[in-house]
Amino acid sequence: MDPAALASAESKAMAGLRERTEVGHIAAGRVPPSQRDAREAGATRLVDESIRDVYVAPVTEDEKLLQLPGPATADFTRTDPWRVMRIMGEFIEGFDTLAWVQKAVTVFGSARIGPDDPQYRKAERVGRLLAQAGFAIITGAGPGIMEAANKGARLAGGRSIGCNIELPFEQGTNPYVDTAINFRYFMVRKTMFIKYSTAFLIFPGGFGTLDEMFDALTLIQTGKIYQFPVILFGRHYWAGLIRWLQARVLGEGKISRGDIDLMLLTDDPEEAARVVIAAYESQNQAVTQRAGGRGLDSTRAPRTGPHD
Repeated sequence: MDPAALASAESKAMAGLRERTEVGHIAAGRVPPSQRDAREAGATRLVDESIRDVYVAPVTEDEKLLQLPGPATADFTRTDPWRVMRIMGEFIEGFDTLAWVQKAVTVFGSARIGPDDPQYRKAERVGRLLAQAGFAIITGAGPGIMEAANKGARLAGGRSIGCNIELPFEQGTNPYVDTAINFRYFMVRKTMFIKYSTAFLIFPGGFGTLDEMFDALTLIQTGKIYQFPVILFGRHYWAGLIRWLQARVLGEGKISRGDIDLMLLTDDPEEAARVVIAAYESQNQAVTQRAGGRGLDSTRAPRTGPHD
């Protein structure tokens, strides 16, 4: 993989990501936001140019953060210490906006699919079931599976939350989101997914979906969160990955046998809803014991859930 080949692969990957995002909006009968003039970026839905280099094309804040430090003479608003404050501010806004969330599930999956896809209908169904059980539904705010889960929650009269991320092109927020937050930094957004969820529903998706799935599994494996179901929808889609984990990763002792059991495979929205509800009740019981009688739904203290 020489530099030219890597650059070509990166360009094709970005084009593929944009194409997948646009297809999801088109399948739902909407003009993709990336084809409009308006852009939503950052928590204020504006591109803040104050910490961008004026001599290069605009980049996302995550890209800027991960670049090598600039010259020591750079203006303070273009330095990493300044970005630390921006990151802190984004955490504060996320915590403040979602402070009311006591009971929620995050749903991940491909942005590419449309309403006629069976997985879309299952995501909508499970979103509806969980909303009827009192859970808010959190997604990445985009089209496809994310839209379906938000739609199910909205149709059931539940709360529908979308955590969008700044990309080089505009992803857009699906029309079924009630509470929308636009993040600049992936790490802040990922923290919100974990902090305010009691379970992850993982529908067929790509690298981003896999990232969130393995992030949650690592936190469970290392005791950072507990009684946190990771439910994989689509047995056929995930079967190859599970077989590889069993044969290669477990077979070579890189993980333990119990790690495989941290995931539930299903094609049934009702089963997924039952697992989430049972796990929440178990979480609530454990937290009640630890907090001296105050459970997850207590109004006397902020939500601690499985992450305190």
